[in-house]
Amino acid sequence: MPPNPLPLEGRVAIVTGAGRGIGRATALALATRGAKVLVNDLGASLEGDRPDSTPAALVAREIEKAGGEARANGDSVADWPSARHIVESALDHFGRLDLLVNNAGLSSSAPIHEQDPDHFDLVVRSHLHGTFHCIRAAAPHLIERGAGAIVNVVSRAGLLGVPGQAAYGAGKGGVFALTNVAARDLGPHGIRVNAVNPAATETRMVTTAIDRFRAEGEAGAKMAAGLEAALQPPENIAALIAALCHDEAARFNGEIFYLEKGRVGLFDPLAVTQERTGDGAWTIDGLLEAITRFTPHGQGVIYADE
Repeated sequence: MPPNPLPLEGRVAIVTGAGRGIGRATALALATRGAKVLVNDLGASLEGDRPDSTPAALVAREIEKAGGEARANGDSVADWPSARHIVESALDHFGRLDLLVNNAGLSSSAPIHEQDPDHFDLVVRSHLHGTFHCIRAAAPHLIERGAGAIVNVVSRAGLLGVPGQAAYGAGKGGVFALTNVAARDLGPHGIRVNAVNPAATETRMVTTAIDRFRAEGEAGAKMAAGLEAALQPPENIAALIAALCHDEAARFNGEIFYLEKGRVGLFDPLAVTQERTGDGAWTIDGLLEAITRFTPHGQGVIYADE
């Protein structure tokens, strides 16, 4: 028999940050597979101001014009009552909830010694608190159904660090940890929680970063050129997120998937790459001797004496 062309038919998905970029592409991808989609987007700038209901409404309209079912929502994930209303809106309009994609988030660009503390809080709330709020609001309904899939969008900035991205990196790093905890808490209830870690993707956030790097001299221009060469369309990421919502992917829980142009894989951030053994009673001098035998990973860190 041919494969079911609408494997997600009858299921309801919430996609946050779905007015543009990866979120928009994900909402459209899920709809093409038959899902009914609550298109959530505050519609704000990357810094979190000037909210606008238009982006979410346009995506919902695009889904409907293609024959799908969608509902626009402009609530903020960073605020608990608003995030709870996102879930309530999906339930009120569609009558059920099966899938949750946590993609919404803001950005901030400043060296850590110049980072505005209030804006740091705002960015972290949008990513970490926003993801928690939506999972917390959705989980009781998914538990009641005994099934569901949650996909969180993360970033290498949350593990490896990107210069000038303290707030964004801290928020995404927290989502890495939250994914693992949620997978363990919700897995016994039949709910799987995974994360997607995209390489450079054509989004507002990345293209803005490229423009900023290009204005920072020769080193920045090289970084901008590298990012541009690696750029992939948001539809790539959306396809992976949609795939993880299919029943065929039900055996994955608590996993982080990495996707770049031409390569997909499972990411293991906890792999031990070098080690030394001892008798279990470590001393300062013994540990100093052991660790100085390691080769630093580097991760592009530049020290003052280099």
